[in-house]
This record gives sequence, structure tokens and C-alpha cells, in this order.
Amino acid sequence: MDEKTLEFIIKVVKDTLKKEEVSSNGFMVPIGVSARHIHLTQEHVEILFGPKYKLTKKKELMGGQFAANEQVTIVGTKLRAIENIRVLGPARSKSQVEISQTDAFKLGIKVPVRDSGNIDGSASIAVVGPKGTVFLEEGCIIAKRHIHMSKEDSKEAGVKDGEIVSVIIDNDRKTEFHNVLIRVDNSFTLEMHIDIDEANAANVTKGTFGYLLKNKVGVKWY
Repeated sequence: MDEKTLEFIIKVVKDTLKKEEVSSNGFMVPIGVSARHIHLTQEHVEILFGPKYKLTKKKELMGGQFAANEQVTIVGTKLRAIENIRVLGPARSKSQVEISQTDAFKLGIKVPVRDSGNIDGSASIAVVGPKGTVFLEEGCIIAKRHIHMSKEDSKEAGVKDGEIVSVIIDNDRKTEFHNVLIRVDNSFTLEMHIDIDEANAANVTKGTFGYLLKNKVGVKWY
């Protein structure tokens, strides 16, 4: 069985399970763990990897993004480094590094929790590639937890783009995540993204689901 067929079967099973759970418990959301990664401008791609260099695709992601084959090293202001940081493509208008709080401790830097793209006044970081180095005056963040969903999913869940909700993970380390941002676009596949620290704290593994909690006055549904 090839990879595309397997991914299709997994999607069908997840969709079926989601519909079954919606009818009895509320709106169920698969949980995905977002590893540390970096988005780069084309200018920075060429500084790090060479003139006219183009990122090469390793794996397709949602929203037109892809995991690139290219990796870099990031270095904090105390010269502490983390290697093998995956680059995500395509190139963006601003470079941005997304790490966990544990990574921030290791690097020796203070990193704010931000929505992706909101990098004004965020942490400084150096990025080292095989052909050069870039110093970002700002751009290093801990990404705010969020849920990607299509317009159809948002209608079914009764939420809208930009809304803040909570999600409960009902496993052996029952955990409730608050301040979860809803992101709606038809290029998205339904999935909540949390970082590795959050995943470890809640014992999230592959196939873990959570229940969306609507933040209405005095009301929770799940």
C-alpha cells in the first residue's frame, strides 16, 4: 500500500470518527504536535544556502505549505545552539522561528507567546546555514496554540475565524487548553496544533483527539 492511499484511508477513518463523536459528545478535533521550525524570506534562503537557491520539497503540508529538505542551526544570544531546525516553505515576507519554552531555556533567550506572523518586538536569534548566517533582530516566538479548520468544519463547530476557544483532552492526563485560536480557510485540514512541551504535559500521542469547548457565557459544550 502506497503512502497516499494510506493517508487517504486515515483521513476517511478520522472523518468518520469525528462525525460519530459530534453526534454524542460535541465537536472532536485531532491533535497535532508542531515541532520547532523556521520560515524564511527568499533573501534569507539565498544567504543561508547560496545565491538563487530554492527550497526543495520533502513533504506537503496544509495551507499550501511544505516541509523542506533544508535544515538550519539556530543560536541564542548566549551562543547556545539547536541544530537540525526544519525549514518550511514556500518563502515568506518575513523570517520567523517557532520553538518551545524548553528550547528557549536551552538557547538562553526570553521568547514571547505569539500568533504566527506577529513578530514585532519578539526575540532575537541567529540562523546558521551551510553558506552563511542571518541575525534576526526579531522573529523568534513560541506559537500560540491554534486550530486549523475549513469553512465547513467551522460551521459544524459553530465557531468563526479568529475566535478563541478551549479544548479538553480526555486521556489519562486529562488536560484543558484555553486561549486556542481558530483559523479558518478551505485549504486547511482540521487539526489543533500544540508544541512539544504542551503535548508532553498532556500525554498527547499520534491519534489523540480533543473536544472543543465553546467559550459562551456560563456555557460549555463538548
